[in-house]
Amino acid sequence: MAPALSRSLGASSVAALLPSPSSSRGLPLAALVPQGRGAAARCARGVRWEAGRRRMVRVRCDAAVAEKPAGEEETAGEKFEYQAEVSRLMDLIVHSLYSHKEVFLRELVSNASDALDKLRFLSVTDPSVLADGGELEIRIKPDQDAGTITITDTGIGMTKDELKDCLGTIAQSGTSKFLKALKENKDLGADNGLIGQFGVGFYSAFLVAQKVVVSTKSPKADKQYVWEAEADSSSYVIKEETNPEKMLTRGTQITLYLRDDDKYEFADPSRIQGLVKNYSQFVSFPIYTWQEKSRTVEVEEEEESKEGEEATEKKKKTITEKYWDWELANETKPIWMRNPKEVEKTEYNEFYKKTFNEFLDPLAYTHFTTEGEVEFRSVLYVPGMAPLSNEEIMNPKTKNIRLYVKRVFISDDFDGELFPRYLSFVKGVVDSNDLPLNVSREILQESRIVRIMRKRLVRKTFDMIEEIAEKDDKEDYKKFWESFGKFMKLGCIEDTGNHKRLAPLLRFYSSKNETDLISLDQYVENMPETQKAIYYIATDSLQSAKTAPFLEKLVQKDIEVLYLIEPIDEVAIQNLQTYKEKKFVDISKEDLELGDDDEDKEKESKQEYTLLCDWIKQQLGDKVAKVQISKRLSSSPCVLVSGKFGWSANMERLMKAQTLGDTSSLEFMRGRRIFEINPDHPIVKDLSAACKNEPESTEAKRAVELLYDAALISSGYTPESPAELGSKIYEMMTMALGGRWGRSDTEKDGAATREANVEADSSEGAATEVVEPSEVRTEGDPWKD
Repeated sequence: MAPALSRSLGASSVAALLPSPSSSRGLPLAALVPQGRGAAARCARGVRWEAGRRRMVRVRCDAAVAEKPAGEEETAGEKFEYQAEVSRLMDLIVHSLYSHKEVFLRELVSNASDALDKLRFLSVTDPSVLADGGELEIRIKPDQDAGTITITDTGIGMTKDELKDCLGTIAQSGTSKFLKALKENKDLGADNGLIGQFGVGFYSAFLVAQKVVVSTKSPKADKQYVWEAEADSSSYVIKEETNPEKMLTRGTQITLYLRDDDKYEFADPSRIQGLVKNYSQFVSFPIYTWQEKSRTVEVEEEEESKEGEEATEKKKKTITEKYWDWELANETKPIWMRNPKEVEKTEYNEFYKKTFNEFLDPLAYTHFTTEGEVEFRSVLYVPGMAPLSNEEIMNPKTKNIRLYVKRVFISDDFDGELFPRYLSFVKGVVDSNDLPLNVSREILQESRIVRIMRKRLVRKTFDMIEEIAEKDDKEDYKKFWESFGKFMKLGCIEDTGNHKRLAPLLRFYSSKNETDLISLDQYVENMPETQKAIYYIATDSLQSAKTAPFLEKLVQKDIEVLYLIEPIDEVAIQNLQTYKEKKFVDISKEDLELGDDDEDKEKESKQEYTLLCDWIKQQLGDKVAKVQISKRLSSSPCVLVSGKFGWSANMERLMKAQTLGDTSSLEFMRGRRIFEINPDHPIVKDLSAACKNEPESTEAKRAVELLYDAALISSGYTPESPAELGSKIYEMMTMALGGRWGRSDTEKDGAATREANVEADSSEGAATEVVEPSEVRTEGDPWKD
């Protein structure tokens, strides 16, 4: 039986259930509320479910009138009673509070657990209540043939008056009244292990049952009573049990007569067993379910005698026999309720495997209790491997955190309330006595308490991960990073408040560590004193990062560069912005400052190559924003860098690959491209000479175009017309290779004819002079030895 709720329905809750003002049954709410200046309507009791023909329930409300100054006359007010239609109220409780029918078993088992707890508590001062009642236990017996479920506990039971008070009064919690009585008796104290709070959990039985029969025997009464009610009725019946076969020594037996639609599902013993294991596995009393089992037995079998033989031989045979028996459903103990010092590592691992159906040991675990403003117990685990299904990766609705209230399972369906999305891989249990649940006990309401719980759970998770990172054995953190590194990078994007804890956990390859991952702390420790920034380059693979032209000058100066080779890396680093007061700098963007530039040499180079830069810009037109001398190249002739505030080549590639990418935003965010040239490279020097001596040279212009296309690819960009680039390369190869290895004259004539035909087709018969490839570039041929 569902844990009953901690508060009875208040005036506002009942008011919401009242008929509309236009209804002939009710009155306008304003007419029912006392109008006196200090009046406050409080519902002292729940809604009384009256037996009999009347279909109305009454709620007695007394107005507490504030004291008035002497001499002021009291105005006599007329009292009214709230009214509500019982059948409508029951329909709301049964069909509007719960989203899943299966929770009825959780509610009824929780009520049974409360009854056992009350009996155990009372037995401390009155041992006679335990006499002749057997063990404290709960038994559940489904009957598929009859379509019933019977739940029996050996708890405190109820008298006739308690039946009317607890089951006949909607929204009155017997557990809440019991706790209130305990608090008033300071000598006895209070028992926080009781689950019930709201007083409506019992009625969840009508989710699946057409009729409910409750048979109960209290040690305080000599007689046993039976309470019966139909699902759509506004009344109930209480009678004395007279059948000797149905007599109980002590406790309560609830029989649910299932609806036709629910018989097949909930009368199935295996289904009941699964629900108990899911919702009530950690209830502190044993729960037995009626299950079909099998065993092997030996039987004797007579063999037929042959003709002429008098006696028959008996042979033993082994057969499988099916039988029904009680089976303990909640064997696993709530490990989080024990002292962490008393629990062995093997016990934590076994609990993890059994609870979450895992086959690998966890990488780490933490067991803690928080006290103060919010009290809860928890055991958290870092799994031994990442989820196999892509749907579970970074999914905030993974069922990895199981929420319990007083050892009763409430939910594992959260949308980021307890853990942020980037920590959704963490598995564990959280158990609290005073979570802000709604009446159905299924929804964790957003509140300040939930935010505090989330903050503490996240902090403990970081402590656990940091312990893995600080171990002497680095293999564990290597496994963690391979499985969950992307989650940590996602945290850098989504959780700015925890950057200081996330950044030290990040790992990257670098120009000095191409085989082993390094942390940002290691990078900063290896930095020379003159280095003022943390340099990185974002590419699509480790190999392309190693060979990127942007690295040349930095490697030459022994400056380490981080390789960001995963799609999420660049966004994560951009969100961090700094680490230990060192800015992150993308070496593929303009205005790269390395700190030790020779200003005089730089000025000379700019003056010398100003004409070339302007000439190349004129040839390339709008393809580039400007052409300038590079500070980052040593062996490559040129490179294409992105603007300071635009996308890098890597980001542009990623955004183009988005399924819902917007081409208009691509053009806007692509930013400008700067063509940087290396003044020390022979190609650039040749182009400089061509610019000064023969600026209109067709070959020089074609060389500039090809140089730009090569820089486009080597810098990580995608050419707009790969086929056109291929044609240019083939043309340059023809010029360089033509006839070098002794091609025959016939083949030369054939090639010339083919070229002539192509030209003729394109120019419609215009006379074309065919120039043999061997006649082109006789001087300065790059293929000469």
